[in-house]
Amino acid sequence: MKLTVLALEGVFDTGLATVLDALTTANELSALHGLPCPRFEVALAGVRPEVNSSLGFGVPVRPLADCPMPEWVIVPAMGYKMPDPLQQALARPDVADAVVALRHWAEGGARIAAACIGTFVLAETGLLDGHEATTTWWLTPLFRQRYPQVQLDAGRMIVSSGQLVTAGAALSHLDLTLWLIRQTSPELAALVARYLIVDSRPSQSAYALSDHLAHADPLVQRFDRWVRERLAEGFNLDAAAAELATSKRTLARRIHEVLGKTPLAYVQDLRIERAVHLLKTSEHSVDQVAGLVGYADGVTLRTLLRKRLGKGIRELRAG
Repeated sequence: MKLTVLALEGVFDTGLATVLDALTTANELSALHGLPCPRFEVALAGVRPEVNSSLGFGVPVRPLADCPMPEWVIVPAMGYKMPDPLQQALARPDVADAVVALRHWAEGGARIAAACIGTFVLAETGLLDGHEATTTWWLTPLFRQRYPQVQLDAGRMIVSSGQLVTAGAALSHLDLTLWLIRQTSPELAALVARYLIVDSRPSQSAYALSDHLAHADPLVQRFDRWVRERLAEGFNLDAAAAELATSKRTLARRIHEVLGKTPLAYVQDLRIERAVHLLKTSEHSVDQVAGLVGYADGVTLRTLLRKRLGKGIRELRAG
């Protein structure tokens, strides 16, 4: 299987290394265990002859012209964590050239995978328009603003849509590479995960900090604070709008623009977030925790935690 890993200036060191290490490990384990899997032939490519990582290390890239037509292209993140530096980076000439290359590869039938900030580069191509995708959780407001045609589901770790695959934040590079290996051999992917000691992480919701996202808009931030003070109570949108001196329609619209969800869905996120914190840090029973976050009983809370996070009470408390 021919893969091209596209490294842009300022590539996220851990993300790039994770992708390359996981694919190399897959090749080694496949040979060691005699698995009938095709070898991953990896070309590390750049749109410029010299590329440096985010930490300043030189990356030995090959020119695109010297790389065979790939079956898969992987776009690791660039090492930007905040909106302003990221937007400046996306305006660079080398990123524009990468966008052209990605479109060319897609037209030639290649499948394209991107992780973390790499999803922004992929979105710049327009290829994600009309498709489901995920991205790094703390930049979802910016992603929604820049790419309104993308059907963003930032709670998921991996989203596959057509010939495109996207992954969430930072170390989702490993989840993405394991997903890719799994398409060739589930057995090999399981072996790689065992050797690298990686647990299954179907969702990044458990890692998201809701108040960080809410700070993207003053009204949403005030709503966030109002709800947190009343989590044990039943939620009432009329009361929230009145307290915040706005209309229900305006409040719902602003929350959807920033967070991509309804006010009630966001309240549910906060309840789950608080419940997880209490389960990890207190001796309260599940029923007591449920009452403190506004649920009628522990059964409801257990069901929601399993559905939203893919984890049960015992796993959360052990973590």
